[in-house]
Amino acid sequence: MRQPSVTSRRVAAAVVTMALAGGAAACGPKDSSAKSDSGKPSKGGTLTVLNSQPQTDFDPARLYTSGGGKIPSLVFRTLTTRNRENGAAGAKVVPDLATNTGVPSKNATVWTYHLKDGLKYEDGTTITSADIKYGIERSFAAELSGGAPYLRDWLIGGNAYQGPYKDKKGLASIETPDARTIIFKLDKPEGDFPFLATQTSFAPVPQAKDTGTKYEEHPVSSGPYKVLKNENDGEHLVLTRNTYWSAKTDSQRKAYPDKIDVQSGLDSTVINQRLATSSGTDATAITTDTNLGPAELAKVAGDKTLASRVGTGHFGYINYIAFNPKVKPFDNPKVREAISYAINRTTVVNAAGGSSLAEAATTMLPNQPAYGYTPYDAFPSGQTGNPAKAKALLKAAGYANGLTITLTHSNAKDFETSPEIATAIQEALKQAGITVKLDGLEDTAYRDKIHSLKTEPGFFLAHWGADWPSGGPFLAPLFDGRQIVQSGSNFNYAQLNDASVNKEIDAINQLTDAKAAAARWGALDKKIGQQALDVPLFHPVYKRLYGKDVKNIVISDWDGVLDPSQVAVK
Repeated sequence: MRQPSVTSRRVAAAVVTMALAGGAAACGPKDSSAKSDSGKPSKGGTLTVLNSQPQTDFDPARLYTSGGGKIPSLVFRTLTTRNRENGAAGAKVVPDLATNTGVPSKNATVWTYHLKDGLKYEDGTTITSADIKYGIERSFAAELSGGAPYLRDWLIGGNAYQGPYKDKKGLASIETPDARTIIFKLDKPEGDFPFLATQTSFAPVPQAKDTGTKYEEHPVSSGPYKVLKNENDGEHLVLTRNTYWSAKTDSQRKAYPDKIDVQSGLDSTVINQRLATSSGTDATAITTDTNLGPAELAKVAGDKTLASRVGTGHFGYINYIAFNPKVKPFDNPKVREAISYAINRTTVVNAAGGSSLAEAATTMLPNQPAYGYTPYDAFPSGQTGNPAKAKALLKAAGYANGLTITLTHSNAKDFETSPEIATAIQEALKQAGITVKLDGLEDTAYRDKIHSLKTEPGFFLAHWGADWPSGGPFLAPLFDGRQIVQSGSNFNYAQLNDASVNKEIDAINQLTDAKAAAARWGALDKKIGQQALDVPLFHPVYKRLYGKDVKNIVISDWDGVLDPSQVAVK
């Protein structure tokens, strides 16, 4: 249920906060997401990571990641992880510490995992199921807040549990009958549990080594690298090999470099300039949170050498117009439909950086199979809008002479809710006789306003990114009526509480067959889309530069980020 920050994926994450950056012209570098540098990758050397956002709170209980290809995954292994391959193949769940992706009960309310043999921490001690249980329980402690909230909602007794520092008994809904078995008991069916088990809260933590809020300074590694140095709360992070890690138990992380030097808090322009120049240690550098900006992408497009060093990624994300149907005139479906027909997606895409950085969208679900993407266009108007159709609907709604509305957006230059996109929408709706007044707010004020039911405007720009590649964490937070938050951050902007939609969400959540679930999510997306509760605008594309001596580039559709666990340096 996370929305990424401006410079990280919002991913995602992002949210893992995960970044969205702007694009440039409609032409750009060739897609190199599935392309690796020539030559066989080999072990050795130092990989430098240049990032905008510091890797703060380096504690598995506090990190909000989900199997992504970022730095925490080099230190923290989890029960499951993503398949570390390019594109769509990388959106699949695979075993990590566990022998498989989990064995569900008939109704998916009980999930059982068995650990692989030979798993070791950085000090050579054995990783046990009790360590995973304890690691999860730590994530419930108020002192270690910041991680994903799902287990609190899914586990029996999770809502009342306050963590092991206050409740020594632990969570009864997590059982460890032996050192290699762990069982989770849920209060409702959750077919997506294998995806959830990729979250860093599933990383093992030996209770004897837990130092509470200081654990982030030197967490005990279960992955191929351990923390050598953590300065200024993740601003400078140095990782070296965990000699007790074995590739025999980990088929996903290649761990080619001997050392990884993460330098954060850098300006995005500086990062891209250093990667482009690729001198000294920057020749073996990457970034996991900084995209190419408009001017930079235009320059790269005209340089074949630079263009060959651009990775292209996709993440499950949507930028859209949100309606609050409780605010007039948006309570009238015909008004919402008129706006849907009037939108000129070509000008919106251009405002977001061009077709290299944004793909026009007519669905809420991302255009990737893992989410259940089913092509549809509930209000077809081509790429440039249909003002005539919009005017006819306005007339039928009682606005033959047009109407005046206000569009709320952020003034942040993040190419998601930016003034440029708002202006493009304003111009398009003008052609249909709709006068749009722009209400641009400072980013914090904007977020506070749209997330509160008390202040939510009727018409505003919004965006959403899923925590894992499935329709569940995408559609449920936005349209499940039981997730409307009366006091706090609400993301069901349409305030939809449709019994049939809620029932279908519950039915899909019981499915453990990913393909069957995807098909149902796609059908539900189409059903909701016909109600004109929002206007999908575009799905972002990520363009990221890497150093000239970096090879074995892997960027999956799970998070659209260059995966440091696969990278080798010359």
